[in-house]
Amino acid sequence: MHELNKRGRKAAPHLLLPVVYDNFRLDAGPDLVVEKRVVVELKAVEALLPVHKAQLLACLKLSCHRLGLLVNFSGALLNQGIPAIDPLIH
Repeated sequence: MHELNKRGRKAAPHLLLPVVYDNFRLDAGPDLVVEKRVVVELKAVEALLPVHKAQLLACLKLSCHRLGLLVNFSGALLNQGIPAIDPLIH
């Protein structure tokens, strides 16, 4: 987040989205929202799994954002671990 802000990009950590199920409220949300447009989920896992994509899609739908990045810091090269996800396509 510091690097984004240093470069003039506004990044907000942990946007809380209220999720209510069976009268139980759970505040959940993405790791970062950049420029109020891009939802970013950060992972450090050996391989991205379908559940990670589903988590990002849920955050996109709850927050009404259209673009999300799923960043995996565990890859050999960082750019190999950053798929962009548009909920209208998936």
